Amino acid sequence: MATADRPISAVLYEIVGNVQDIVRSEVHLAKAELREEMQKSRGAAILLGAGVLLLSSGVLLVLLAIVFALTEVMPGWAAALVVGAGVGVLAALCLAFAVKQFKKVRAVPKTAATMKENIEWVKQATR
Repeated sequence: MATADRPISAVLYEIVGNVQDIVRSEVHLAKAELREEMQKSRGAAILLGAGVLLLSSGVLLVLLAIVFALTEVMPGWAAALVVGAGVGVLAALCLAFAVKQFKKVRAVPKTAATMKENIEWVKQATR
């Protein structure tokens, strides 16, 4: 049957079916892209967690060093201050590396591009 012979309802039904298929495909693509990007950010999240843990430890040790310094002057506080500063440097390095890794993670770029194509296709199909 030629396209001109088909009723408008059949054409609209076909267009709606095609749009539904496209939307389903886009959802599957978005899920796949998000899964891929989550795997990329996993290492950065682990480093971020390590950085936060090390920074917390560093703050506690620096506070302990301040307490030792204020209560009595002895070589113990100097050791705690050195250790606290070292942990703080390690934490800063981990956090900086994690931020650099997170900046590499992109949202669903393929899905966004194909959605633009789909919108154009729907516009063309309804003309």
